[in-house]
Amino acid sequence: MSQIYYESDADVSILHDQSIAVVGYGNQGRSWALNLRDSGLAPRVCVRADESRELAQFEGFEIGELKDASDADVVCILIPDDTIPALPLERPDGGLTIVASGYSLGFDRFKPAGDAGMVAPRMLGPEVRLCYEEGIGFITAVGVHNDRSGNALARTLAVAGAIGGLRQGALAMTPKQEAILDLGVEQVLSPALTLVNQTFVQTMLAQGISIEAIMTELILSGEVERSYRLLRERGFAGQMGFHSPTSQYGQLSRRGYFDHLDVATPMAAITENIANGSFAEEWDAEGASGYAKLAALLEEHAGPGVQAFEMDIRKRLGLELLKKDEE
Repeated sequence: MSQIYYESDADVSILHDQSIAVVGYGNQGRSWALNLRDSGLAPRVCVRADESRELAQFEGFEIGELKDASDADVVCILIPDDTIPALPLERPDGGLTIVASGYSLGFDRFKPAGDAGMVAPRMLGPEVRLCYEEGIGFITAVGVHNDRSGNALARTLAVAGAIGGLRQGALAMTPKQEAILDLGVEQVLSPALTLVNQTFVQTMLAQGISIEAIMTELILSGEVERSYRLLRERGFAGQMGFHSPTSQYGQLSRRGYFDHLDVATPMAAITENIANGSFAEEWDAEGASGYAKLAALLEEHAGPGVQAFEMDIRKRLGLELLKKDEE
């Protein structure tokens, strides 16, 4: 069973005499900085001279250059994984460096001096702020990568508590475990689900059902999305009561029909490619090439043709009107 930390396990006050820097003021950085401040701390926002700096200054934060974060007792790095190694940081031996994703630490792309830990919200950046304001918090993954001071866990938990990441509970994970799980969802589960969905679409099309009706059933109606919300809120057994007896019988009686298909072998192979660092090497090479393959993949699978197709269906079903109303 996993160790789970709660607010009672943390003492935010140990950070009151610590200087804190937040690197980045985007989706995560802004939420972290605001939450830290509302928890009684005084983070300094260290960013490049761009709109994010202007916003942070407008919202009342002390501003610094990226290199100014070097001397802070605690640095929270909230920028994309592949840009972290290039940061002009020279961390002191007694400092604590926190990342919001395990990738850079787990795959040895970033090796700051002093303590190093991870506080990884299982939540989109803007929701980190909203959940804090609502008082409900969010689930996080928390781990210590290096403990030079003997106090790394206490300070890491204090940061997690200050941003609202202990109110629902924080799962103890190493940065590498968090990174493997995160990349696994993207590289192992997502392609498998994509194939299942594509096969289902072809099967329904063969029955003369229109693509508009299939897309509505799978995505556009929001039924699947709401079903997953019930799964989160009630659990699998609890949500079954919201389905009709016909649905319950059909779902449960057809389990096992696909068990002969070997999905475990390719899943294990992709996961091993992640765990042994091969993907990290591949991604480094992709960055060095200027992300040429990524651009080609986006053009093929999410380019203008796909966008136009999706927009046409959304428009004809009135979803673009709903989007304008929300804006």
